Amino acid sequence: MGAANKVPGVSGGVVAFVAGFYEEFIYSLQKINLKAFKLLISGRFRSLYQYINGKFLGLLILGMLISYFSVSKILDYLIVHFELYVWSAFFGMIIGSIYYISKDFDEWDRNSVIFAVVGLCVGVAISFLEPARQNDNLWFVFICGMISVSGMTLPGLSGSFILILLGNYVLLLVDSVNSLYDTFADLATLDFSFIHDPERLRMLQVLAVFSIGSLAGLVSLSHLLGYVLKRNKKETFAVIIGFIAGSLGVVWPWKEKVYKLNQAGQILVDREGHQIIDNYDRYWPDFSISETYIAIFYILVGAFIVLGLAWYENRKATK
Repeated sequence: MGAANKVPGVSGGVVAFVAGFYEEFIYSLQKINLKAFKLLISGRFRSLYQYINGKFLGLLILGMLISYFSVSKILDYLIVHFELYVWSAFFGMIIGSIYYISKDFDEWDRNSVIFAVVGLCVGVAISFLEPARQNDNLWFVFICGMISVSGMTLPGLSGSFILILLGNYVLLLVDSVNSLYDTFADLATLDFSFIHDPERLRMLQVLAVFSIGSLAGLVSLSHLLGYVLKRNKKETFAVIIGFIAGSLGVVWPWKEKVYKLNQAGQILVDREGHQIIDNYDRYWPDFSISETYIAIFYILVGAFIVLGLAWYENRKATK
């Protein structure tokens, strides 16, 4: 989930859904509520750990952190050097996920089809929206935090891609994070001069509000989804299937990058020197070049990876 959440267009929620622990993930997040807060302030940490399904959430968070410093670094390298093939593999994996999920969904009726079509239309519409302008208003930043965390809880919706559409990807995932990094570096050398830097303090304020919004969104959205899953599970799953299908437009392999520019018309770069993407221009594949057929091969590889894992899981379950 950590590696998937890092890529604009790919949703970590899809990983949870295909791997079969999506419902447990949502219901565990639901346990972060007033009762959990009371257990925390009363010092009943063991009861709190059991109440919030601490082992599951702890392992999940640990895995996401490890992926950020390992798998996602490899993914960064592959996207830079083999971008078309990486997107092709993701495209194939989502196709495989749709087939795998739909195959076990044996309750298709008129309502399910309608909800699936609604999810499909919303997913496609999001993938073709134009990015908005950057806005550092703190209320808007808080809303961005609530929306961006949806990539973890809503399969098919990429939180980082949503931030691109909202116009705040650079502000919230580059500029503010860099300010936090610089602040830690200054504190390590006992340099407190940053307290007189209004721009640094503003970025730290933006990051704090964004983090609070993300936490609020994660908890509130999980409660909403948990409520809906208990009462309308079939319709919810139908919407998710449609939504995942609609996200194929975001991970379409054949596209050109549109980079973020500053006021002087120069391409912005992050701390590691990577050019910052603003959006994508999509086009149809050129079948006159061998690269297209290699990309199609990786689409098939991606689909078979998901189906192979599903087959292995089912085989273990029958033993």
